[in-house]
Amino acid sequence: QVQLVESGGDSVQAGGSLRLSCAYSGYMYGAACMGWFRRTPGKEREGVASTCTGVGSGGETSYYADSVKGRFTISQEKEKNMLYLQMNILELADSGMYYCAPAVILQPVLTPYDWGQGTQVTVS
Repeated sequence: QVQLVESGGDSVQAGGSLRLSCAYSGYMYGAACMGWFRRTPGKEREGVASTCTGVGSGGETSYYADSVKGRFTISQEKEKNMLYLQMNILELADSGMYYCAPAVILQPVLTPYDWGQGTQVTVS
């Protein structure tokens, strides 16, 4: 059973920073990546960032949506089963509910029942 607990969301002003955390446990579907996803009103859930092991040239590789490149940084502490997202220079468009999930690059690998509660980020 997958367990995903996101935290760290808050209300911040544009230009500010936040650090999101995700505690994960259980079977991650054998996915090579762990990622962050966000859902904003009127939009499909989109992949924001992922960190992958053994993809491409090997080692750890990070992937980012174009809209967050240069502003967001994903990191992971595998020994603690923790995933993080450092979000800098936040923009209004970054507002939304953020979720973590096992992934293939920027596509989640989860059933609809596995998603955590998410953590809300509001940029004003």
